[in-house]
Amino acid sequence: MTYGFRVVANPLVGTLDAGADPGADPGADPGAWGASPTADVLAFHRRLPGYAATPLLSLPGVAARLGVGELVAKCESVRFGLPAFKMLGASWATYRALCARLGGEAQLGEWHDMDDLSRLVKPLLPFRLAAATDGNHGRAVARMARWLGFEARIFVPATTTQARIDAIGSEGAEVVVVDGGYDDVVTRSAREEGRRCLVISDTSWPGYADVPRWVIEGYATLFAEIDDAFGRSSRRRPDVVVVPIGVGALAAATVRHFGSDAAVIGVEPTDAACVTASALAGRPITLAGEQRSIMAGLNCGTPSPVAWPVVSRGLAGFVTIDDDWARDAVRTFACCGVEAGETGAAALGGLTALVRQGRASALGDLVHERSSVLVLVTEGASDQPAWRKILGTELVGG
Repeated sequence: MTYGFRVVANPLVGTLDAGADPGADPGADPGAWGASPTADVLAFHRRLPGYAATPLLSLPGVAARLGVGELVAKCESVRFGLPAFKMLGASWATYRALCARLGGEAQLGEWHDMDDLSRLVKPLLPFRLAAATDGNHGRAVARMARWLGFEARIFVPATTTQARIDAIGSEGAEVVVVDGGYDDVVTRSAREEGRRCLVISDTSWPGYADVPRWVIEGYATLFAEIDDAFGRSSRRRPDVVVVPIGVGALAAATVRHFGSDAAVIGVEPTDAACVTASALAGRPITLAGEQRSIMAGLNCGTPSPVAWPVVSRGLAGFVTIDDDWARDAVRTFACCGVEAGETGAAALGGLTALVRQGRASALGDLVHERSSVLVLVTEGASDQPAWRKILGTELVGG
């Protein structure tokens, strides 16, 4: 087993020019976002089939083992019947994109449930949604397409496991395997946009910024639920929030929500640490080669230009971890009765690595015996064979 890791303080935090990039899309400017439409987003999600708030769980045994004052986990192992949080962003972005295609929300008309909404968009038929994915985002887009009566075409990297491909296909989607990594898949999916197709991507490129921004907005429901859960309990609000990064969409939503109220730490796989590398370079960069971590949802080689200005200025720092940290975190969660996949467990893996390095690390003063820490568990066992294989070894205590 290898337990390599790295802790990096963000050299760009709080700077005014961290997003400066001559090739950046003007739409990536966070100042163009305006106020977060949290109430509208939450009202939208409550109209979708099977909406329910996901749990915020206290993990006192793990907190004691890590030496922190309190540890809570927002658990996204079941969201709208899917094993990840991605439906929040995919559904809101699809809705906003459809409103834009049809002339605005007022032109679309009033609706109360998914049956109403599917009737309102029927004039678009035949119509398709397309997306690039490592698994969960694409499945969420495919589910939204099925609810609306649309077709779906989902592009995945060549390294995608058959279990993830089958899960996307179970939503009625056509799954296209692209010879390459996630960045290649994004490039291929972008060509699908047209009169009869919307591309619903959680990353951006020049000329394509609105949909990824709406994806980030869609995650506001997750944070509204966190606020509500803290408000109804005696728990102290977090001093530290640990979030897996990927292209940066969820990390950007986390920074936007918590702002200066908590230190937000991002976690990336060692060979997919594109945001960490970009922060150290002072500008967005693309990693060489393919990213092959078991944390499949984080196998991204380029930060999203929309997310970059937010995460580069707002994350306190980064922890990059080898896969064995994620495996151990999966087992730790299982001992606590929490189903977490490899990507979903990444935040706890990063927190554990940070604690292992102790006060000597660049971020060591943030995590200590008085800290209240929130980790975002972004997926359940979305790849059941891989999850069972990890749990086939000895469980570590929680």
